Amino acid sequence: MREPTQIDVAQVYARPGVQPPLGPSRLHLAEGRIARIEPLPAPPAAARHRIALPAPCDAHDHGRGLRTLAFGAQDQALETWLPELAREPHVDPYLRAVVAFARMAEGGIAAANHCHNTQDGKALLQEAQGVARAARDVGLRIAFAVPFAGRNNVVYGPLSPLLAHLPPADHARLIAQRQPSRTLQENLALVDEIAELSHEGFSVQYGPVGPQWVDDQALASIAQASADSGRRVHMHLFETRQQRAWADANHPGGLLKHLDAIGLLSPRLTVAHAVWLDPADCALLAERGVMVSANVSSNLRLRSGMPPWRRYLDAGLRFGLGLDGMSLDDDEDMLREMRLAWHQLSTVDGCERFSLGDLFQAVCGHGRASITGETPGDVELKPGAPADILVLDLRHLTRDRLAEEPSDLLALVVARATKRDIQHLLVAGRTVVHEAHCRSVSLPALEAALLAEARAARQRHPADDAAITRLQGALRAHAVCGCAPFFSERETPWT
Repeated sequence: MREPTQIDVAQVYARPGVQPPLGPSRLHLAEGRIARIEPLPAPPAAARHRIALPAPCDAHDHGRGLRTLAFGAQDQALETWLPELAREPHVDPYLRAVVAFARMAEGGIAAANHCHNTQDGKALLQEAQGVARAARDVGLRIAFAVPFAGRNNVVYGPLSPLLAHLPPADHARLIAQRQPSRTLQENLALVDEIAELSHEGFSVQYGPVGPQWVDDQALASIAQASADSGRRVHMHLFETRQQRAWADANHPGGLLKHLDAIGLLSPRLTVAHAVWLDPADCALLAERGVMVSANVSSNLRLRSGMPPWRRYLDAGLRFGLGLDGMSLDDDEDMLREMRLAWHQLSTVDGCERFSLGDLFQAVCGHGRASITGETPGDVELKPGAPADILVLDLRHLTRDRLAEEPSDLLALVVARATKRDIQHLLVAGRTVVHEAHCRSVSLPALEAALLAEARAARQRHPADDAAITRLQGALRAHAVCGCAPFFSERETPWT
């Protein structure tokens, strides 16, 4: 089936929430871009219920083809959830990524920050090859964050107090987990090697996993390498109360001031989660042009809280939305995620500063800039713009409406639309989704292959459920007995 050279719709929301829709239009496509937008006297009958919007972007994800609940990692606080990731069977990196990306596409996502979780620390290049191939096959724009880590694995701070709550037989394994699988120099070299895989849908970023997990030498080296190369940096920050308290204990002058001093805070940086920012943090990040990925569903499922929306708005901090592989219904539906964020923002922002236009700018503009490295600007469907277009069929949304042409159509989309309403998702002019199903690859066949491989791997190498349970109990005891000074009371930033 040939790619379309034109798309007919009843309305084009070129700048959704900022400008009125254009009305019946034909979007002409050429070489992956919008060539022109032709007004029509009336939409063709087949397009009478269709609207075109800029395509949403996922500002933070991990690209796991197996959802965490599928391999037994139950929703709970992050610090006791992380040990359960050991339950994930090792599978073909391509299958793992291609299933994740096809599901994202069916959720309306055109581009994503892929914060890569390695299955084998010594095989990162081979895993990246699989991810690059998956991005090409599905047709999404993927930014691959090369992971850097090296300290505080298992628990923030010294390991010995935690080991006191565990039998000696568990000690060697946890001590070994504290050793990084790659040196800093090996990781920096890998960034350049993985960058050689780049294509239109695959680019590379530095991925320091989080300041509590990456030492200062590595963070300073990444800051310098980013400044020299222009590559973006993608990092978790203040996802949980415990991470915030660790930072306060270890950086009394302020962690963000410290990161700023070593050159890490810049317009090239995206920080994911950012739940426990205080007002001064937000002001500094905004001043430095740092982007935030707010991960609403994930932060609820992992008990981290809500983003401090009012603080973001007060500081003028730019943000996108990320699914983090943890959408609320495990459905990778970015339209639902937008709705959840919209209701949270509308609830806490008593001044009504955040509009529907701001919502689409966050998801389609700021989120995109954090992935592609484009200069952040107003998102707009216009001649010359990339043909990254979401076309929705509104018949299901409007089935009980009394007016045939409701004036509040965009509000209705935010209130009701889900991935089942997607008629087309085009990325660089390529039809990735048609009638709610991924067209570029066969998702059902790939899901079946992934599941079969994962079940076989689980048979060969079953997870050590007893050891995981013991570690979770030790982490809870470690906190309760006061061995973890980062468990302190702190004002919740969303209240």
